[in-house]
Amino acid sequence: MASRYVDIHPHVISTDEKRYPHSPLFGKQSDWSKERPTEVENLIEFMDEAGVEKAAIVQSSTCYGYDNSYVCDAVQRYPGRFTAVGSVDLMQPDAPQTIRGWTERGLTGLRLFTGGSTKEFDTSELDDPRSFAAWETAGELGLPICIQTGPVGLAQVAGLAKRFPQVKIILDHLARPVIDDGAPYKKAVSLFALAPFENVYLKLTPRIFTTVVQGAARPDTFFPKLIEMFGASRLAWGSNYPASEGSMKENLEIAEDRLSVVGEADRRQIFARTAQSLYPTLKD
Repeated sequence: MASRYVDIHPHVISTDEKRYPHSPLFGKQSDWSKERPTEVENLIEFMDEAGVEKAAIVQSSTCYGYDNSYVCDAVQRYPGRFTAVGSVDLMQPDAPQTIRGWTERGLTGLRLFTGGSTKEFDTSELDDPRSFAAWETAGELGLPICIQTGPVGLAQVAGLAKRFPQVKIILDHLARPVIDDGAPYKKAVSLFALAPFENVYLKLTPRIFTTVVQGAARPDTFFPKLIEMFGASRLAWGSNYPASEGSMKENLEIAEDRLSVVGEADRRQIFARTAQSLYPTLKD
């Protein structure tokens, strides 16, 4: 039976700090990784409870920085159920070699973290030419690149999408659009402007399922517009567990409720098939 749920954005944190020392980006560890550390075995329990078959585990940048050891070890312990999305400093001259080294340990995707829970967004290095060799390497290896940014970085994302059409770019948390103005969502114009770039994909995480019922925003006007602009084949569900509060099961139920306004085929695409197209190792 085809997978019904594939999570494109959970995190894992080991309690073994000696084996996996903390080295958070920007020098500050996130509160969630201190308060709700979830080892891969715990993640499996919560996935089983929620009915989530597989997942692309995203590097906990605000805990481990560029050391992808734990996420790669987790994938090697449970092959077939997980894949790894890791962080590499793309500005370094040896970034291409570093990327290849991590792929040998199970990494099948990259993540760029320009800010978030511990720091305001700084997109100054997002499209720095010094990173282009690493982008070329990602294209050669077929590695998607997730970008954690907000609306402030979307013009640069557009430039990267045009420069590297062979690289699939995935925007974490939909790049945090402002949608409280409601339909036709003029405040989110910079997000919708990315629709023509067919290599740009979007993650639907608890953040959007919360904001879509705030202000004048409504699921029945926002999600159909998102699908009209990007297509369901470029949208993927991610739990953001445990960074987002609430259990994985609870957050999945909320996502299902909010997306009940779109067709069944689109829901199947968003909840599993897009993730599997981005990370083929997660296919059934």
